Amino acid sequence: MKTKNLLMMAILFFSISLFAQNSDNKKVIKDAEQAKAAFLKANPKLQGYFDDAKAYVIFPNVGKGALIIGAASGNGAVYERGVLVGMANMKQVDVGAQIGGKAYSELVFLKTDKAVQEFMNDNFSFGSNLSAIAANQSPPSFNVTYTDGVAVFTLPKEGLMAEVSVGGQKFDYTAL
Repeated sequence: MKTKNLLMMAILFFSISLFAQNSDNKKVIKDAEQAKAAFLKANPKLQGYFDDAKAYVIFPNVGKGALIIGAASGNGAVYERGVLVGMANMKQVDVGAQIGGKAYSELVFLKTDKAVQEFMNDNFSFGSNLSAIAANQSPPSFNVTYTDGVAVFTLPKEGLMAEVSVGGQKFDYTAL
């Protein structure tokens, strides 16, 4: 039984690599620009978040796979006031009733100096207290509030996943 579980976990983590973004910076930057356009097409009201944020991070291709325990990863581009300043990677682990795999884009807005500084000092992570809003499912008012200076949006790309889970994301930043 333990061997079967270990084999399933190995398959899970290898399946993430099928969805995960290539770490080549030029490709990530190009994909991030395309993802920004896709986010704005899905919900033009996001432009206000781009305008107001001190910094934002676009992870154009995040891959997630899960079978009770889930893991996700992706590489992204970091912009400060709209200017590319660095690269980032994201790792996520969660546990709960979940199965499947999916690919999506993630957009993290940092509104406060404290949130930006924590992100750039690699002291930034968030758990179940901060949830992502689907950018293409706009409620009538679309007034998403920042939690501790952070707002997160996702845009589904492909895959099928059922989940009710708790976990967290950890980010690493590298200046250009």
